[in-house]
Amino acid sequence: MRDILIGIDAGTSVIKSVAFDLTGRQIATAALPNAYEAVGRAGSVQDLDRTWADAATTLKQLSDKIENLAGRVAAIAVTGQGDGTWMIDKAGVPVGKGWLWLDARAGETVERLRADSGDIARFESTGSGLAACQQGPQLRWMRDHAPEMLSGVATTFHCKDWLYFKLTGKRATDPSEANFSFGNFRSRSYSDDVIRFLGLEKLKHVLPEIVDGAATHHPLSAEAAGITGLTEGTPIVLGYVDVVCTALGAGLYDPGTDTGCSIIGSTGMHMRLANGADDVRLNRDLTGYTMCMPIPGAYAQMQSNMAATLNIDWILSLASGLLKGMGVEKSKSELLAFVDGWLADAKDTPLIFQPYISEAGERGPFVDATARASFVGLSITHGFPDMVKAVFDGLAMAARDCYAEMGPLPGRIRLTGGAARSASLRRILGAALGASVQTSEREEAGAAGAAMIAAVSLGIYPSMADCLGDWVTPYQRPAEAADPALACRYNELFPTYQQSRTALRPVWHALSQGAAAGTQQETSK
Repeated sequence: MRDILIGIDAGTSVIKSVAFDLTGRQIATAALPNAYEAVGRAGSVQDLDRTWADAATTLKQLSDKIENLAGRVAAIAVTGQGDGTWMIDKAGVPVGKGWLWLDARAGETVERLRADSGDIARFESTGSGLAACQQGPQLRWMRDHAPEMLSGVATTFHCKDWLYFKLTGKRATDPSEANFSFGNFRSRSYSDDVIRFLGLEKLKHVLPEIVDGAATHHPLSAEAAGITGLTEGTPIVLGYVDVVCTALGAGLYDPGTDTGCSIIGSTGMHMRLANGADDVRLNRDLTGYTMCMPIPGAYAQMQSNMAATLNIDWILSLASGLLKGMGVEKSKSELLAFVDGWLADAKDTPLIFQPYISEAGERGPFVDATARASFVGLSITHGFPDMVKAVFDGLAMAARDCYAEMGPLPGRIRLTGGAARSASLRRILGAALGASVQTSEREEAGAAGAAMIAAVSLGIYPSMADCLGDWVTPYQRPAEAADPALACRYNELFPTYQQSRTALRPVWHALSQGAAAGTQQETSK
């Protein structure tokens, strides 16, 4: 009996395969840490062959945990980290390494394109602002600065598309990534006008076919079956990009409510549901994302701050480095145990942290590859607990900044991602947004969302709305109300947060120019 659905979620930090029964109950999971590397000051890449090998290994590990897995799998759905550029040749061999969403080399390219008046029409078509993390600007950078990188390229993928190719031999991408990068979200198809604006007409042939996994699937190839130990011909479903799958699994799709959804992981994604193309709210600053959902007429409208928990990782690394210098070794997990104590010890004095710690800068609600983190308002009275508190506050302010760009703040936030386990972060985020916060007992929302697409694709459920009743609703925990007093404090602080990041933008650009000049001087030596 084919009674298991598998969701593969190839994230930035972890590659995992999760097995569910047909009603959404999680059975087993297998995971491996992901590996990527820096290239110079702004590049970030990942090995394609290793990514496939790791994903295949997690499938084999599931077989060790579930008896007769190969005979029981009804379908496998795959999702993964979004944006980036993963290229192969005619034979299916990788051309170089995959550029990640963390890669900022196309930052200046984005600035030039955003300054062009034609970007308004591109934004109206895609519903998404340009950022250095996206495949369009990355391909344009290669065309302008390193055309040799494009030699022999036959197809450009994103992470999940590469894994789908290795599983099926099919060159395809999904409607969400295809349209926010190169398309028209209303028609869910590529746009020649968008491709022309990006200057990529001669590369149009490398864009793969758009395949909607909610309606179409392809068989597991004989080669992939041999590698994974699964049965040739098993249906393979191309999921939507990971943020869409996670939003689906976390409960964003809830028509008739003002529920938002935030994913607080390495990056922060903040979403509202748009019921139809006319409900999409495009902003004057040409930022954010509009992503097709695997539901007719439904869209996830998003603003994304580039670095979320990366800021927490950074402040903990400072503590770790200081302790190590004194001969004391503390892991990240050990230091996390001290966070609640630090937050409790923090003084109630104004201190702002701008959480732009990524080398890639910021992409929402404004786009600036030179954006950098900073503390504003430090004095001799502040100590390390105050700085930790400011980092958490900064993440919450960044989330509010994103939601404010999409209209009225939602009354309820469905929160997922690794940071959702932190009671302190939930309390701070709820107060900053003035919203109740609801989490799910389901920790693998991305893999679950992908598996839900498979459940609809195979006809196990007639529609996604029918699927939600079994896969999402039963797993929602009671909502946690916002603290009124704390909410008042953040209402007062938020305008100053916005003012500070606006005022410092010229400083970021000056620092970036200085860094570039320094790099050139070092190179000339």
